Amino acid sequence: MWQPKGGRERCCSFDCGALKGLHKDTVVIFRSTILPSHIQNLEAYFTEDCKAASIVDVYATKGVSDGLNGKIMIASSGRSDAILKARPILSAMCDKLYVFEGEAGAGSKIEMVKELLEGIHLVASLEAISLGTKAGIHPWIIYDIISNAAGNSWVFKNHVPKLLKPSKGAPKDHFLSTLVQKLGVILDLAKSLTFPLPLLAVARQQLILGSSHGTDDEDATLIKVWEKKLGVKISDAANAESYIPQQLASHIVSKSYTVDRIGFIGLGAMGCGMATQLLKSNFCVLGYDIYKPSLTRFANAGGLVGSSPAEVCKDVDVLVLMVTNEAQAESILYGDFDAISALPSGASIILSSTVSPGFVSRLDQRLQNEGKNLKLVDAPVSGGVTRAALGTLTIMASGTDEALKSTGSVLSALSEKLYVIKGGCGAGSGIKMVNQLLAGVHIASGAEAMAFGARLGLNTRMLFDFITNSEGSSWMFENRVPHMLDNDYTPLSALDIFVKDLGIVTHECSIRKVPLHISTVAHQLFLSGSAAGWGRQDDAGVVKVYETLTGVKVEGKLPAVKKDFALQSLPAEWPVDPIGEIQTLNQDTSKTLVVLDDDPTGTQTVHDIEVLTEWTVETLMEQFRKSPKCFFILTNSRAMSSDKATTLIQDICRNLHTAAKSVQGADYTVVLRGDSTLRGHFPEEADAAVSVLGEMDAWIICPFFLQGGRYTIGDIHYVADSDLLIPAADTGFAKDAAFGYKSSNLREWVEEKTAGRIPASSVTSISIQLLRKGGPDAVCEHLCSLQKGSTCIVNAASERDMAVFAAGMIKAEMKGKRFLCRTAASFVSARIGIIPKAPILPKDLGINKERNGGLIVVGSYVAKTTKQVEELRLQCGHILRSIEVSVAKVAMRSAEEREEEISTAAEMADIFLAAQKDTLIVTSRELITGKTPSESLEINFKVSSALVEIVRQITKRPRYILAKGGITSSDLATKALEAKCAKIVGQALAGVPLWQLGPESRHLGVPYIVFPGNVGDSGALAELVKSWARPVRLSTKELLLNAEKGGYAVGAFNVYNLEGVEAVVAAAEEEQSPAILQIHPGALKQGGMPLIACCISAAEQASVPITVHFDHGTSKQDLVEALELGFDSVMVDGSHLSFTENVSYTKFITLLAHSKGLLVEAELGRLSGTEDDLTVEDYEARLTDVKQAQDFIDETSIDALAVCIGNVHGKYPASGPNLRLDLLKDLHALSSKKGVFLVLHGASGVPKELVKGCIELGVRKFNVNTEVRKAYMDSLSNSKKDLVHVMESAKQAMKAVIAEKMILFGSAGKA
Repeated sequence: MWQPKGGRERCCSFDCGALKGLHKDTVVIFRSTILPSHIQNLEAYFTEDCKAASIVDVYATKGVSDGLNGKIMIASSGRSDAILKARPILSAMCDKLYVFEGEAGAGSKIEMVKELLEGIHLVASLEAISLGTKAGIHPWIIYDIISNAAGNSWVFKNHVPKLLKPSKGAPKDHFLSTLVQKLGVILDLAKSLTFPLPLLAVARQQLILGSSHGTDDEDATLIKVWEKKLGVKISDAANAESYIPQQLASHIVSKSYTVDRIGFIGLGAMGCGMATQLLKSNFCVLGYDIYKPSLTRFANAGGLVGSSPAEVCKDVDVLVLMVTNEAQAESILYGDFDAISALPSGASIILSSTVSPGFVSRLDQRLQNEGKNLKLVDAPVSGGVTRAALGTLTIMASGTDEALKSTGSVLSALSEKLYVIKGGCGAGSGIKMVNQLLAGVHIASGAEAMAFGARLGLNTRMLFDFITNSEGSSWMFENRVPHMLDNDYTPLSALDIFVKDLGIVTHECSIRKVPLHISTVAHQLFLSGSAAGWGRQDDAGVVKVYETLTGVKVEGKLPAVKKDFALQSLPAEWPVDPIGEIQTLNQDTSKTLVVLDDDPTGTQTVHDIEVLTEWTVETLMEQFRKSPKCFFILTNSRAMSSDKATTLIQDICRNLHTAAKSVQGADYTVVLRGDSTLRGHFPEEADAAVSVLGEMDAWIICPFFLQGGRYTIGDIHYVADSDLLIPAADTGFAKDAAFGYKSSNLREWVEEKTAGRIPASSVTSISIQLLRKGGPDAVCEHLCSLQKGSTCIVNAASERDMAVFAAGMIKAEMKGKRFLCRTAASFVSARIGIIPKAPILPKDLGINKERNGGLIVVGSYVAKTTKQVEELRLQCGHILRSIEVSVAKVAMRSAEEREEEISTAAEMADIFLAAQKDTLIVTSRELITGKTPSESLEINFKVSSALVEIVRQITKRPRYILAKGGITSSDLATKALEAKCAKIVGQALAGVPLWQLGPESRHLGVPYIVFPGNVGDSGALAELVKSWARPVRLSTKELLLNAEKGGYAVGAFNVYNLEGVEAVVAAAEEEQSPAILQIHPGALKQGGMPLIACCISAAEQASVPITVHFDHGTSKQDLVEALELGFDSVMVDGSHLSFTENVSYTKFITLLAHSKGLLVEAELGRLSGTEDDLTVEDYEARLTDVKQAQDFIDETSIDALAVCIGNVHGKYPASGPNLRLDLLKDLHALSSKKGVFLVLHGASGVPKELVKGCIELGVRKFNVNTEVRKAYMDSLSNSKKDLVHVMESAKQAMKAVIAEKMILFGSAGKA
């Protein structure tokens, strides 16, 4: 191993020296800190001049994590042949070896990423201590709390003590000057790669400042320089007397006064949980919230509700305020609600909202000036909704001793960890502010580091693992980077939270005159993410700022599913939907369709049908007496040997025959439901059925299954894979150890599976051409013409094809023909005339409030399932707990090892389910097969029985159970859950049935999802698991982005009352269209908060994407207030101002709106006409100027631009609108380049051709008001008997206009 002296600044000008004489196949293990490019040059130098074959570069360091504390870890890279030779030596040199495949240089790159994080974390730690100290909080208190909180990092924990109390006489390692030098090298490399590192650049400048007064004691120097430049006396504060906040809290609580009555304002998600917890603690609690459903929910929990804040405040000992922000707190206490006046003298106020320390301090002073002896406790909380309801929050409280004693019992009831912070009101918020400063910077720096690592070509997962064991780690890095790696931004903590919280930090640093460079840049990064429309996604999504700017991907994209163009070459479908005819035909025949399902996945296209898991004559007679159109018998025969399957089918058919004979009028047709990828016991099961039921006129072979992407065209069976149709025999399904095959042509497949008994030449088929051109009658004629005992293939490429065949088959049966069908699932639903219904969601079953985790059991071994499990772990790893069951142990080892594996898995699952974690039990993915198909089936049986035993031993009731794979789902239902019957409720996802198990089953009422092993793309399982989580509303920006991608426009409809809101939502749901509910200031003046609440509630409950928009905000005060009222977007209307004033006005509101993740629309140019009593005369109107538009967009950073191209508010003249489409074309070219959406106001009365032309030229939002208002007003002229009828008439009139607009705008069907 060779280690040259010097560092990155040295070039490679040296002779071989000791390297001379090396053998040509020698591998040089090279440890240095020079740049990666230099290492690559060295490899060429060694190879050519020193005759060494290659080099392996290594970066060696000591691990600092709990698992590797003090142990050596090495990151190495080099050519694969060199790594192969060096690996034994490297492994012997360290406790943890990371091997990065590819050219040498990875070790140096990893060191750079680690140092990048160290530098940023060091400066962030200084900023945090400085801001906290300036806020009056003892530095050691900050350290003690933060080092055990989310804001912690290795640098904070290990360097802050050195900064606060430098060791006297300790040897100096010149850490700071060395770090500055190293960070400079990193920035130079980033510059050469054109890769921005804003956080590192700012950090280095601050460290340069710290090292500019160099002495031997660099830690002390850094603090002194910081103190001098910022005016913060950190050293003096650190030397002041300290205390233990939790001990102080315990003392306060022990001395706390009795509290009889509590007022609680702000019953939102966390507030309601907190107030309910106080009820459970036997306090009398009177609550208030502006949102009426919140009051109802609290009343149902046993709380008292007040009609106003003033009423809540009367006669209370303590008032708890849990509102969103400072503005709401101000409004409640001193604004319109004036709660202060109603509070009795001597009352205490607990402010638990996340607000700035300055606000709390000012509020405390104001309360003291009231002269009522009102006491304030600053008590921000942390822990989320669940902990709020459980009373296990973390609370950082501050205030006077008297105030704390007055509220101690309340704070104790709400918290698991209670800290009392000295320093008066504002200190508690100060601690939370400091924590959020560090947490936010650490997320952003993690994003910067991982994106830079991706740009350097490093394996990001391995890089993450290395960093978590190094000095570059932080709590947030370890917690959030996995989201980035999984490319999963399901919001556990929204990005916009850090827009707000770092906004508090930047506001406070400005007030306190403490320049915090790192924090401010981090804030801007989160703002950028919010502006890009990611504000409601997980805060780890800030990495997308780097990905978008640079084109790198921390984790690769998921494969895309494209449209299958091959299907377009087929003839047009049969023009008439036969489902209605099928339903009529089924009423005319008494035959019941009996489906013998070889695994439970055959139920994947039906609903409201029963499944039997036992088939006694008595059970079957009971079914026939019900005269059902269909029922399933779950045989699970695919898990059996051929002989056992044959015997089973014969037994069932005998029982069916006996039962039908015993019930008057009972008759039936048997369907052998098999796998759509052609696996299963064919022809054995068909032979078994015929041996009991007698010879059939024909066997029908129909494996078409649309939801699974299975098509039969030209007698060839295909499996869809992305945009390709793959012949079935070329897929992994055909390699099945028990049911493999070689033929994709179904004629040849029949010959292959029957070992030549049925020659391919004798197999007939029904072509797609016959189905689509001849219809059901042609099918009937063809089937009736077949020779007795024939085998017939059914081609199909759509559900309509399947229905046409089914109708023709029923007609043939009515003529006396008998058929035995071997089909996939699609045939069954077509045969009984099932009308599909939407996928079932948790809310449909009322299980949203269930707390235990869901149980996902995967036993299927097909490649598709393995990919789906991998994707599930990638997308849902942060919410999923995984238990892998070793196939080798349960199928190939001793009984003791098998039992231990089973009991361990069950015990872990119980723990995870009780912890409210979705739990994945998955068999190890190595495929173990036997020497023969029967041996392979025996192994499958052992694995399946092990899964059954695991589920039987699980005692916790899951929220839902998902079984992946046919054999797995059958065995779990019948053996583990002891179900004898089930009802198919519907589908949880296309092709994925959802069962309601019978009353005799374990875990009664738990939904049972049967997920076939061969259904869906690689992301389908993850999508299903995520779909059972609470849905997240789209933002207005996301609506318009979708419109941009789809080439349509979204209608924004002004609403004034409940009827208007319901009309928009009803039209949107009926047309499956996105929509925007728009409130004009005039409407808001009349409707107030109830109108907004109505719109928001309607949007949240709608089944299609709907957002709420504040329209034509001409007043800065109106707009600022609107930003706090729950709107998704706002329009800043400065069109009445000069261009300069408009820019200033719009820019001000945009900055505020973007900090909250809201889209901003603005207007340039001015429309004439009248809207809501606001009239603009013709001479005041002006068209939008393209050059001005460019400057306007650049200066304001708006998201959408309302343009004037001749459009007007209200009615157009008799001559009609004269729209300047040439101007619109130029504006579209500009807006497309700037990423800004175009909006057209005055859409009422514009001819359809002009509307479509505007959409083609980029208009993505149309404002509609006049026509809808007119419909409403006209409806009032009709005489109605009752007000209810007036409302309904108005709603229907408006709905008709709105629906017509949605169709015109092209948004119908796009939800």
